[in-house]
Amino acid sequence: MLARYAVWMGEHRDEIEALLVKETGKSATDAAQEVPLLIMIASYYIKTMEKALAPEPRPASLLFLAIKKVEVHYRPRAVVGIIAPWNYPVANALMDAIGALAAGCAVLLKPSERTPLTAELLLRGGWIPVRPRCWRWLRARVRCRRPSSTTPISSSSTGSSATGAKVMERAARRLTPVSLELGGKDPMIVLEDADVDLAAHAAVWGAFFNAGQTCVSVERVYVLEPLYDQFVAAVVRDVNKLKVGAGDGYDFGSLIDESQVAVTERHVADARAKGAKVLTGGQRPKGPGSFYPPTVLVDVNHSMACMTEETFGPTLPIMKVSSVDEAIRLANDSPYGLSGSVFSNDIERAKAVAVQLDCGAVNVNDVISNLMCTTAPMGGWKTSGMGARFGGAEGLRKYCRQEAVVAPRTNVGAGGNYYNNSPKALRRMNKLMTKLALITPRRAAK
Repeated sequence: MLARYAVWMGEHRDEIEALLVKETGKSATDAAQEVPLLIMIASYYIKTMEKALAPEPRPASLLFLAIKKVEVHYRPRAVVGIIAPWNYPVANALMDAIGALAAGCAVLLKPSERTPLTAELLLRGGWIPVRPRCWRWLRARVRCRRPSSTTPISSSSTGSSATGAKVMERAARRLTPVSLELGGKDPMIVLEDADVDLAAHAAVWGAFFNAGQTCVSVERVYVLEPLYDQFVAAVVRDVNKLKVGAGDGYDFGSLIDESQVAVTERHVADARAKGAKVLTGGQRPKGPGSFYPPTVLVDVNHSMACMTEETFGPTLPIMKVSSVDEAIRLANDSPYGLSGSVFSNDIERAKAVAVQLDCGAVNVNDVISNLMCTTAPMGGWKTSGMGARFGGAEGLRKYCRQEAVVAPRTNVGAGGNYYNNSPKALRRMNKLMTKLALITPRRAAK
């Protein structure tokens, strides 16, 4: 079924992308990224799902427990509810759904009210629409006080941190497990030995892809002082080449609506009022549509909203720092912790910085690329979420309940600590078990 659906998406890619442009105002360049990502995810799970979900034998924790044969079985939850956002109406709707379906779950998808048309189109590939009356019935069941013992459900939500908190609060009423991929304020650190052009290209693409409406976009940059001027000049050079508009021939398109433009305008105005300089953009163009130009800000600091609040718009604030320690401290000075990036020609040095950042993923000499690495978990720390999508086998097992099945390898030795044994036999058994269990701790304690 997943294979047929992947083929259907490939055959209808042009139609899906054309509707994406009409519904969201994306450029054709941005709209072209969503379907290929889903096909990659489906292809990966098609190859790995059978092994990932097969009963998994577990070794005995201690030698004398080898008389037991332990298996872990992965049994799918009956229903997985997915609340999808508007910024990637196709990819965010289905990247979790594919894993849940592969695990054997039924999926209920709630698309954003801002982007319902692409969800309707995706139904043609083999999904069943739930009509409003059915959705109201389901919502009443999900909210009921007494959870059903026969219909375990889970919820997966992608969106803002505030929305995630509301989903988690409601799910907690009936102990529904949740997976939340929420907001971000992803930092990029540019060390003094970085490739200037590579870092500039990455920063511009990472900040302005999809008009900055990406949870893992580059939202703030910290540049070591020796490279700062060169980096800023390279960024401005790249930004001046960008074309803003919907459809073909443009680099990135409009924001989703006026409310998102208002957030971007507020952050830019706040930065200006507090002493920041605007090197590109910073002024909404005249004409129809929710467009905002690529805006580069310098002389920024953490008193400004553009450095501390999620903008989700086409801004790129760049801050000069005097040391790597200062860059790390400022990067971690955030309630968010989704992902980040580090640029340096010394890969090992960059990795040493990466593991000091408080976030779920770090890209070295690249941005956003962890989203393509489905063998690795994709999730956030702090208010950027809980749980993770993908992660190899765990990307499927998260939609399952784990059941341990313990069977005897032989009947000899069973019941050594039962009540029907004599007190003397029980003491002897417990003494032997303790002695054997202490072998490794005593060796390690030396």
